[in-house]
Amino acid sequence: MTPLIVTERTGTPQPPRMDSVASDALLAQALLAHAQQQGLALGVKSADDGRYLSVNAHLASLLGTDAASLVGHTDADWLDAGTAALLRAADHTALAQGSALTSDHKFELNGERRDFKVLRVASVQGDQRLICSLWQDMAPQRQRDAQLRLALDQLEQQQRANEALRLDLSEHSLRDQASGLNSRAHFDDQMRRELDLSTREHREFALVYMALDPFNDRVAALGARALERICEAMGRLLRGNTRAMDASCRTDDRHFAVLLSGVGLATAHSRMEGLRRQCATQIVMLDGEELGFSVAMGVASFPHTAHGHDELIAACAAAMAEAQRRGGNTVALASIRFEAG
Repeated sequence: MTPLIVTERTGTPQPPRMDSVASDALLAQALLAHAQQQGLALGVKSADDGRYLSVNAHLASLLGTDAASLVGHTDADWLDAGTAALLRAADHTALAQGSALTSDHKFELNGERRDFKVLRVASVQGDQRLICSLWQDMAPQRQRDAQLRLALDQLEQQQRANEALRLDLSEHSLRDQASGLNSRAHFDDQMRRELDLSTREHREFALVYMALDPFNDRVAALGARALERICEAMGRLLRGNTRAMDASCRTDDRHFAVLLSGVGLATAHSRMEGLRRQCATQIVMLDGEELGFSVAMGVASFPHTAHGHDELIAACAAAMAEAQRRGGNTVALASIRFEAG
């Protein structure tokens, strides 16, 4: 039975106090157990000559030997002179500092580049100075960090790819696939902005509607592929004859629209007449067959032929219908409005 100590003041039974030697021994056992569980290398050496007094199996294995062979030897017996000198200098620094010292050590060991973090604690036991060192191999941590960086890099690359795909899909949703021109919705939105800007700044712009003229029997017999090839050519011609501030779109299978920013009726007519001639002389090939095509165009302008969105569209459509009535391959202008004086 464990003896109890009874204090004179209160008479309360107290457990026996652990002396400092027993406490140090218990702490040492706990440290050894923890180092063993965590795979840490632990050693105690004499600060005076650097000889190991006690080591665990992990430290002995690290130096390529066993615990019994390592005790009584120094680092210089197992490592190259330069590395041993660096470790010896770190021991002296810990001893001079008088408190725990953490150091990073990188050196060649058994032909492999190794990376360690070492905690050193200096102690004086009677007339003997001791250095306790706890070694942590950083390779697993470095490997985990590298894997994490790789995973983050892959995630970032995937995010960039997703963003590029999103932008690509968004771009596709704003453009007609065959002609590469803006979609009707995007074109209408740009025309509303142009109308608002021109109204506020009292400037003009032109709207052009155009329709492919009926194909001859040979081209018509080629069907949808011929239409797609002609629409591709129309897209190239429209992009080549418009500026960055202009807009063009394919409104349906055979119809197109162009917005000419800051351009009046006369200038718009001149530019579209040039485009009409290019269309009539454009060489488009399909399966060795030359596809000829022409367009009928109607041109309206703000504010000369219309004062609002709906009026402008109606005027432009009427002008295009007039060009078709004339047999196509022509440019018709919307009538200029004259206000009553």
